Amino acid sequence: MSPVVLYDDERARTFEPFASARPISEMVAGIASVRDRWKAVLQPSDGVQFYAGKGHFDFDDGGALVCADGLIPRGSVIVNSRAIPLLPNELAKMSRRSAACTMWRCGNRLAAVRVADPIDASALLDGRLSLEDVRAGTGAIGDIKGWWIDEVWDFVRLLPELLASDLSQLLAREEIATSLDRLEPPTHSIVLGDHPVVVLEPDATEAAATIEPQVVLDATNGPIVIARGAHIHAFTRINGPCYIGRKTNVMGGDIGSCSIGDVCKVRGELSNTVFAGYANKGHDGFVGHSYVGRWVNMGAGTITSNLKNTYGTVSLWTPGGVRDTGMQFLGTLFGDHVKTGIGLRLTTGTVLGTGANVYGNMPPKVVPPFSWGDSSPYELYHADKFLETAARMMSRRNVELTVQARRHLGGVHARRWSAK
Repeated sequence: MSPVVLYDDERARTFEPFASARPISEMVAGIASVRDRWKAVLQPSDGVQFYAGKGHFDFDDGGALVCADGLIPRGSVIVNSRAIPLLPNELAKMSRRSAACTMWRCGNRLAAVRVADPIDASALLDGRLSLEDVRAGTGAIGDIKGWWIDEVWDFVRLLPELLASDLSQLLAREEIATSLDRLEPPTHSIVLGDHPVVVLEPDATEAAATIEPQVVLDATNGPIVIARGAHIHAFTRINGPCYIGRKTNVMGGDIGSCSIGDVCKVRGELSNTVFAGYANKGHDGFVGHSYVGRWVNMGAGTITSNLKNTYGTVSLWTPGGVRDTGMQFLGTLFGDHVKTGIGLRLTTGTVLGTGANVYGNMPPKVVPPFSWGDSSPYELYHADKFLETAARMMSRRNVELTVQARRHLGGVHARRWSAK
């Protein structure tokens, strides 16, 4: 067996508030996870694994990935998970190209290597191994179009480019372009603009999307794709480019330039935001230029600010200190399992750590993982109570919090970082 191993290097492991709770390969970039993007490019027949350090040996998110362990065999491909390849629209051609390659470049940087010799997974343990130091087999060097995530805020900064590219590539795939896998929006919806508006057809596992009357689908500035099983309620306005994921419930509001992942509930004003999946924002309130991790729940009236009153660039807390992002628009990074109370206001460039449960007025710009309360200094959200809440929320979506996932999240709790 020669798998693809998605490798979080030392830099990727600083991408808080996400990296301490999940491999970066399981982050959503554009409309797809890093894992799914590389699967589409490499078309592996022997599976996909990850390596993100010892804190994630037990990571379990619905069986999506397996942690590499022991000897990584000759012929395996090690991928830098900060490299974000263009989603291909010709999958068969991509498979033939990949079979002939031993190295892949994204821009002027090495993104992936097919190893010439077996390599012990422990060589990846601290994230310092560079792909340039891995001996590759002899063969072609492939050039991959794409992007690099050099800072955690790049998931938000690059969203407009990624959305435009991903939706264009998706709509160019033969099975969709030839109308075998698409439907026109219903005649009782209001369609504006000249870009495509596509509703993906149902299949054996997913029902058709439901679009109620008086939904405005404005494709003036980009395409709109609505996945199987989604439900768009009356009086919703969706502005392209925009992607609405499987079984996601859009309950009203004005939504534009967003990637809304699978099995979400959203309402209100949303702009330039990624929902990674299984998150709830079921009430009014503005969320803009933000990244919403999995299993987040926002209380009614939760509002983010994404622009400073001075119109200057936004600074953001990182493990290496507060940094100027160079971005004029940046809202909040919501770590996995974050919960916010009703009426919570979040200032520009806020970081909410995994499992934080905050309410009250306005928290500071960084809230450490598993904080609980209405003001700093916060109390600790004890692991047993957190896991009880997580299991209860997940069961509402028919997802089990497995023994392995409990062990992993318990470890994340034990290793929680501090903002000091």
